[in-house]
Amino acid sequence: MLVEKQLNQESKLNSFTKVILNLMYTGNWVNEKSSEFFKLYDLTSQQFNVLRILRGQKGKPINLQDIQLHMISRMSNTTRLIEKLRIKGFVNRVACETNRRKIEITITPEGLDLLATIDEPIKTHEQKVTESLTEHEANQLNILLNKLRTNNK
Repeated sequence: MLVEKQLNQESKLNSFTKVILNLMYTGNWVNEKSSEFFKLYDLTSQQFNVLRILRGQKGKPINLQDIQLHMISRMSNTTRLIEKLRIKGFVNRVACETNRRKIEITITPEGLDLLATIDEPIKTHEQKVTESLTEHEANQLNILLNKLRTNNK
């Protein structure tokens, strides 16, 4: 459905305004679908993102600032996210031996198990959300979205 109809917009919008509205509307739609999915695992999408970053470390500890650099949403309160994951038993926080102010974070075996449980269902979820696109269209969309961000740094 056209974004104008979704937003009950009666006046004609220029193409660039439509792009902005469409990106915001679609981003919210994807976030809502993802929130529904992650609720099944008692996670938020930001918590899932942190766990994936930690799994990618392959057992090496990482600090809060470096996690934040890898986050999809850099506005997230990383300290709060890590603490919630620690309480759930999915991450460990340890003070660095050489710098007590620096906290090193690792994923626990329970965190790895949770991700292993989610790996297949998340693929199915992503396929369901993107099922209206062909692979060629998905590639085109990725190119255009990358271009939009690259030209606006």
